[in-house]
Amino acid sequence: MANPGQPTVQQGDTGEAVKRVQRALRRTPDLAVAVDGIFGPATRAAVVGFQQGAGLTPDGIVGPLTWAALPDGGPMPVLQQGDSGAVVSSLQTVLTNGADQWGGITPQGIDGDFGPHTRAAVEAFQGWAGVTVDGIVGDQTWSVSLHAAGATLESAVGLQYVES
Repeated sequence: MANPGQPTVQQGDTGEAVKRVQRALRRTPDLAVAVDGIFGPATRAAVVGFQQGAGLTPDGIVGPLTWAALPDGGPMPVLQQGDSGAVVSSLQTVLTNGADQWGGITPQGIDGDFGPHTRAAVEAFQGWAGVTVDGIVGDQTWSVSLHAAGATLESAVGLQYVES
């Protein structure tokens, strides 16, 4: 199961379980869902829409059946200078391939090491996307739409890196 042991959540709830629902809904993909940890009317509407499409009772409450039908809502790893590994390599590939859109700044290689050049490429990407420019790839940066058929940075890098 992609979302084991999650509590039932509904409109009015807040916190990490709500963020997990919101990330999962974004991965359906419903890019209109904000990952803010607040289960308000917009999140409820997205849940109802998902439930209708999945053949579930459209009550806007995320209980065991809805959790089981949703994709994994775990967060992507937070990446910053000093990190390394396959997820950094995938990030560098996306940043290199799309660099012409955000000013031509690339990581200057795909080596799996998040160094100063990768940070500069992330900052250029963040500036292009209109999110906080801090060189750190967290929820806000992962959620950026790449303007390509429902793709986000996280889906382009690969959802196999989701932390369960």
